[in-house]
Amino acid sequence: MAQKLDRLPESPSQTAGPYVHIGTNPNFIGITGVYAADLGSGPVPAAAKGERIVITGRVIDGGGNILKDALIEIWQADADGLYPGRGEHRGTADPAFAGWARQPVDGVTGLYRFETIKPGQVPYFDGRPMAPHITFWIVARGINIGLHTRLYFDDEEAANAIDPVLARIEHRSRVPTLIAARSAEGSLPTYIFDIHLQGETETVFFDI
Repeated sequence: MAQKLDRLPESPSQTAGPYVHIGTNPNFIGITGVYAADLGSGPVPAAAKGERIVITGRVIDGGGNILKDALIEIWQADADGLYPGRGEHRGTADPAFAGWARQPVDGVTGLYRFETIKPGQVPYFDGRPMAPHITFWIVARGINIGLHTRLYFDDEEAANAIDPVLARIEHRSRVPTLIAARSAEGSLPTYIFDIHLQGETETVFFDI
């Protein structure tokens, strides 16, 4: 027997937005006094080592619409391929580089933009080198569980060709959905990485 829909209202736990911005980026939506600045929104310190780059793009749904309420986090190694934190036993990561950033997309254009450091190579669990990459975590209204994907660089062809994670993607035609194209725009090397949630060009997401 069909149930009346008005008895089953959507709860906050069933949608990531707009609650995700309230909890993570209060200043962005005009809630002040919680943090002096939203966590993860600051620029990379000048003391950080490595090549400075810009990552930009949009999150696009299955209908070709640009999401304007998405929130993106990036996680990455430093320029030497080391992660900050106690779990890193291969060496000491650059203390000036957090390896993490968070940013809501622009509410008008849907664009995100991270200025960061191009990461070094890190080993796969069996020791094989992985190509330089950045891990993305995406949430938005309607995305109840955050999506994980990776950005690889199109000017790292040799490293990408032997990357053990890329090699595991069965449908090879989908590998390019993880490759960011280097652009000549701006004063810094800029990589364009659009994330497609559905459709023929759907980005590869990882079950983490």
